[in-house]
Amino acid sequence: QVYLEESGGGLVQPGGSLKLSCSAPRNIGRIYHWAWYRQAPGKQRELVAEISQQGILMYADSVKGRSTLSRDIGENTVSLQINNLKFEDTAVYYCHTGPDSWGQGTQVTVSS
Repeated sequence: QVYLEESGGGLVQPGGSLKLSCSAPRNIGRIYHWAWYRQAPGKQRELVAEISQQGILMYADSVKGRSTLSRDIGENTVSLQINNLKFEDTAVYYCHTGPDSWGQGTQVTVSS
């Protein structure tokens, strides 16, 4: 397992933007595959966005067109920018890399 540290959550008004960040130690080798998941109260954890080792991006339909996942291979970091936030984006967001490394979670709350 790799220790992942997240940051960037918070309280945002609908229509606002947020950028989540996640980092891993640089001395463990380069990480190419990253994913962001989220879990809303009472719901299962769901995949939000992912980048494969080859750099192929995938976004869930719920965030497609208003989200951008970026990675920095040299720094072992990944970020997730979400624009035009909606009430239903409220959740705890987790970064993930294989096979079983998870961040501690960062709360995103969209509220007016």
